[in-house]
Amino acid sequence: MSKFPEAGAKAPPFSLVRDGGGTVALKDFKGRKLVVFFYPKANTTGCTKEAIAFNGLKDAFAAADTDILGVSADAVSAQDKFKAKYDFAFPLGSDPEKAMLEAYGVWVEKSMYGRKYMGIERSTLLIGRDGTVARSWPKVKVAGHAEDVLKAAQELA
Repeated sequence: MSKFPEAGAKAPPFSLVRDGGGTVALKDFKGRKLVVFFYPKANTTGCTKEAIAFNGLKDAFAAADTDILGVSADAVSAQDKFKAKYDFAFPLGSDPEKAMLEAYGVWVEKSMYGRKYMGIERSTLLIGRDGTVARSWPKVKVAGHAEDVLKAAQELA
């Protein structure tokens, strides 16, 4: 199992199916900054709040020349519904096989009420124009997080 990439690491390449049925790949963002936020499940409270926060700052991220990508293990149909319900302005990648999630070290053992299970660790990466991780946020708390990521994106050349 891979570990979550830290600043300075090369972002592992990926290609995922996305909302709307197309694909989204790391190479699509070459020469631009990219925020990748990993969320456990579409249309759940924390994930919805987090995605809405990123979407609310979309113009500021665009002004900082930074794209946004949300990724979960949800099926494309779930991603489509999630995006349509909240009118997100960024792609939602679907990784039901968990290849990208494992490559990025976010598919981990979790525990709730004493029960252990595998799931996505809510976490975020800011990838620089050169494909290198500029900042990483493991184990994200939603409140204020999108604003922290935006500040880092604005500070990154």
